[in-house]
Amino acid sequence: MTYHDLQQALAILNLTDRITMREIKEKHRALVKQHHPDAGGTEDHAQITRINAAYAILLSYVTHYRFSFSEAEFYEQNPEERLRCQFSDPLWGENR
Repeated sequence: MTYHDLQQALAILNLTDRITMREIKEKHRALVKQHHPDAGGTEDHAQITRINAAYAILLSYVTHYRFSFSEAEFYEQNPEERLRCQFSDPLWGENR
């Protein structure tokens, strides 16, 4: 898999570069329902193949992704917590 393959998979599923696994699954399910030939979808069998291939690429990527549990990444994923820690006032009892 190349970075270009990953970007194409995101484009096929119409996803952004910051998504959750739940969003990937929901988008895939919705597109399969929309385009599956047995469900009255389009007659373009290649489209459902592209959707499933894109989903497989994204699943492969997230399966092998190395998660970061660093403090910087935590605050990137939880900006409200970063703001709370940054602006908390020890006088009011809201210190780290």
